[in-house]
Amino acid sequence: QVQLVESGGGLVQAGGSLRLSCAASGRIFSNNVMGWYRQAPGKQRELVADIASGGTANYADSVKGRFTISRDNAKNTVYLQMNSLKPEDTAVYYCTVRERTFPSRVSWGQGTQVTVSS
Repeated sequence: QVQLVESGGGLVQAGGSLRLSCAASGRIFSNNVMGWYRQAPGKQRELVADIASGGTANYADSVKGRFTISRDNAKNTVYLQMNSLKPEDTAVYYCTVRERTFPSRVSWGQGTQVTVSS
């Protein structure tokens, strides 16, 4: 029964910055991957970035150099620092945790809206 609560979404002008946070609660297996997905209307959900408990991070090509993902293992919290935002970044952003158990288990947050105006 993992619960994820996102915060930090909102409206920002192009070129601005936003920082998303996601706090996980409940029992979470220590070997896990936390990440962010996003979905714009009429488009497929896509992975933005993720980071394993050991610190290895992955980014979508579209956000490399602009976004930074980080985590605090002690707090089970993941962050997404978004800089140089573009209108194309507008989407609902979802926090995820994938526990690397067998079988694995994926949990999702409720989503937070990010809107970038031009």
